[in-house]
Amino acid sequence: MSYPEPRYLGEKGEINAVFRPADTPPDIVSPGGTTTHYLASHASTGGEFGLYKVDMGPKAPGAKTHFHRAISESFYVLSGEVKLYNGERWVTGRQGDFLYVPVGGLHAFKNDSDDPLSMLMLFSPGAPREEYFEQVADFARRGGEELREFQVRHDSFFVGD
Repeated sequence: MSYPEPRYLGEKGEINAVFRPADTPPDIVSPGGTTTHYLASHASTGGEFGLYKVDMGPKAPGAKTHFHRAISESFYVLSGEVKLYNGERWVTGRQGDFLYVPVGGLHAFKNDSDDPLSMLMLFSPGAPREEYFEQVADFARRGGEELREFQVRHDSFFVGD
């Protein structure tokens, strides 16, 4: 295995790091007490990856079983407990636990507990997930074909339920 082809060909490096302080307010506050922090968005990484901190309130529904055709998704639990569906069964993720879902892998998540949880979600490559996070609640309220088209446009293919 080898490293990818170089994309930076300069000799001295660049000043281009991006710092996000811990006290930055969340980018989205969703119904049900879920907040999402855009730590590294599609735009800020040039599409390399997307990294989001998601804080879910007690009994937050999360996402039903789905898969992605173009992106992988990973979950890293910072605090609390999250129910993660790994394609075969529901497992309980606790602080320090990690779930990697390759492209095409069935997965889901929810907070069944009476306590909040915090986790990191990583998408690779970095798809423009921000629009999905910002608009999915509105489309879900409308339902029907409009919701399905929105989900497909954002590489989210739901199964069952």
